[in-house]
Amino acid sequence: MHHSSLLHKLNNRTAKIGVFGLGYVGLPLILRYNAVGFPVIGFDVDAAKVKHLNEGKSYIEHISSCKIAKALETGFEATSNMARAKECDGLILCVPTPLNAHREPDISFVINTVKSVCQFLRPGQVVSLESTTYPGTTEEELAPRIEEHGFTLGEDIFLLYSPEREDPGNPDFTTQTIPKVIGGYTLKCAEVGKALYGQVVNQLVLVSSTKTAEMTKLLENIHRAVNIGLVNEMKIVADKMGIDIYEVIRAAATKPFGFTPYYPGPGLGGHCIPIDPFYLTWKAREYGINTRFIELAGEVNSSMPAWVVNKCIEALNERKKSVNGSKILILGIAYKKNVDDMRESPSVEIMEILRNKGAEISYSDPHVPVFPIMRQHKFDLASVEITAKSLSEFDLVVLATNHDMFDYKLISDSANLIVDTRGVYKKGKNNLVSA
Repeated sequence: MHHSSLLHKLNNRTAKIGVFGLGYVGLPLILRYNAVGFPVIGFDVDAAKVKHLNEGKSYIEHISSCKIAKALETGFEATSNMARAKECDGLILCVPTPLNAHREPDISFVINTVKSVCQFLRPGQVVSLESTTYPGTTEEELAPRIEEHGFTLGEDIFLLYSPEREDPGNPDFTTQTIPKVIGGYTLKCAEVGKALYGQVVNQLVLVSSTKTAEMTKLLENIHRAVNIGLVNEMKIVADKMGIDIYEVIRAAATKPFGFTPYYPGPGLGGHCIPIDPFYLTWKAREYGINTRFIELAGEVNSSMPAWVVNKCIEALNERKKSVNGSKILILGIAYKKNVDDMRESPSVEIMEILRNKGAEISYSDPHVPVFPIMRQHKFDLASVEITAKSLSEFDLVVLATNHDMFDYKLISDSANLIVDTRGVYKKGKNNLVSA
């Protein structure tokens, strides 16, 4: 009875959806459900986020405040009151899953959310975890906690794992157009999952279990991390040989089969690629397996900020200058182009290493006007306006994140010395060093 009743509510869009975690994943999902007519509640422990949203304000650059305001007019509200989970028919968990100081999974946000939600579960609800995690999390951590409260999974509570696939700042893909992988705890859970996500996503990809869905997400991110590690290593080799790695990649990409271009950079950033592969590394140890590709790629990618700093030292040294006392401008401190997301940004690590060596650090980023409060990094800085005069005042400009809003000709014409970590400039100018 609960199964058919929930399917009916989801299919006719009268079900109330609760999304837990109002960040780069949760907020777009909320807006999508709202746009097709579902009543939606957004849950977050961060009272400031809740307050902003209920005032119609966005705190994510690529999501406009007018979209939030429109959603408020059509059935959306935000809250920190977990008891309101009882009102919801669909509960979607989009909370963060970072690594701890020992590079081990920290699923405390997931566990704490599940513990809170379990107090307010009722028959006829679907619970879907979207946070990236190790294979087995849903059935080992979520399922027992739900069952402890007296529910039978697949009969009165329906449990899924459906990994998020957001690409913030990418205008070519949206929540609606990115295919959605769904793994159900039982066959009936999977059927409910189809109804939950089929209303808002164009293409569904059903897999046989929650474990399979969890591993799918990890493979996607490991594939990217390993290939970026490979091309970063190739960059170092090419640099020693006096070869332009970007010219090599452009040439190789003309092959119409068997090659996918990946591009080097100053290191990995964002919440996914630097972190998620180590979830599998950790879980694999339980099975006596060493994930050597993952760990090697991690070593290469995590060494890139230091490699960039060494290129800065060499570039300044050739001009009879030391890093100590030099004025250095970092262009772009978001982790990738055209976003305001600074999680795990290699730019910040470069800034810290240079500061520790005595450099006077400034930054410019049109997407980050003031350096935000971060747990691990502290800079009391605001973004410098890019002009011919301001650029000329720096001994070195490090192009760390290649935002489209930068005036690259002005930078090239006005900077005394540029270290380019993104391959924006072709070799040949006296003031340019590739890194």
